[in-house]
Amino acid sequence: MTPRLATARLVLRARVPDDAEALFAAMGDAAAMTWWSHAPAESVAALRERFSAHDGGNWRTWAITREGDVAAIGFVAAGEKRAGVVEIGYLLVPAAQGRGYAREAVGGVIDRLFAEGYRRVFADTDPDNAGSNRLLESLGFRREGLLRAEWETHIGVRDTVLWGLLRDEWRGVTPL
Repeated sequence: MTPRLATARLVLRARVPDDAEALFAAMGDAAAMTWWSHAPAESVAALRERFSAHDGGNWRTWAITREGDVAAIGFVAAGEKRAGVVEIGYLLVPAAQGRGYAREAVGGVIDRLFAEGYRRVFADTDPDNAGSNRLLESLGFRREGLLRAEWETHIGVRDTVLWGLLRDEWRGVTPL
């Protein structure tokens, strides 16, 4: 189950198929999807179908919404990899970037994950994804390694940077 979370400016709720229309602005955009392991969605209908077919498995996905608005401006996903360890991923629609929403939303999810008892949160990013790498570093993640030729993506074979954060290192999100 994906619990509802609230931060200073945002509400994070379970992502639903109807979020496809709002999230297509990112997930259907080639530039926004550059660093993802899969190509942009071809249509809102295809994205809605992907959201409908996604059973979650070990992953929970929160739609990011602004306080008082129901339209998704992005999402944060967390997937349990083994006992005590969870991977995160996130994406914002281009119009919502640059306002600190990703930092606030990812920080809110991290708070929840550590409160649930996870000991470690990690993320993997493309080395050339400067924005995501900066975000993770600003949240206290440590760069732990580089996996060469790790992903075969829609833009070719790519390296990945591994970032890790331990519960004892987490200080929460501080204002920028």
